[in-house]
Amino acid sequence: MASTQKIVSVFGSSAPQPLSADYEAARTVGQLLARAGCIVQTGGYSGIMAAASQGAVEAGGHTIGITSAQIETFRPMPPNEWVKKEIKHQTLRDRLLYLIENCDGVIVMPGGIGTLSELSLIWSFVQTGERAPLPIITVGGLWQRTLAAFIDQAYIKPAHQNLITTTRTAQEAVAVLLAHFKTERDES
Repeated sequence: MASTQKIVSVFGSSAPQPLSADYEAARTVGQLLARAGCIVQTGGYSGIMAAASQGAVEAGGHTIGITSAQIETFRPMPPNEWVKKEIKHQTLRDRLLYLIENCDGVIVMPGGIGTLSELSLIWSFVQTGERAPLPIITVGGLWQRTLAAFIDQAYIKPAHQNLITTTRTAQEAVAVLLAHFKTERDES
């Protein structure tokens, strides 16, 4: 990335409502990232995406929403009100590729099929060298259990297991991410 500001893609469900635990955790992620000088990038719509964007804006940060015309044909909705810059793609595929190719780190909040596909694709891209390594941080027990199911079956080599860091809380996730960025900066 040419910018000195790190862009962090935050993935998660579109379902959580304001004041729910997952919404507030994502809002905290956005606030902490913005306070650290990071740009918060999301899929641009509701739930976790809105929460992370809201938190970033409340903390004086910048947000990018990566939206899709394809999504809006089956679920008409504009970007959330906290998106400061919208980048619209025609297809879900292009939207997803943009989100994972144009970031310096990823935080994965609780979510469903879409979030699982985002996590799986970025993990696979880093594993195969399709994109440069970057911190991939998950938040919460859902991802710990999901990843453990694969690891318990010995389908994932230890070196590839280490490409993802699981955390319990929003605060821990951001701390791990920022520590990675600091180490990266110190080594360059």
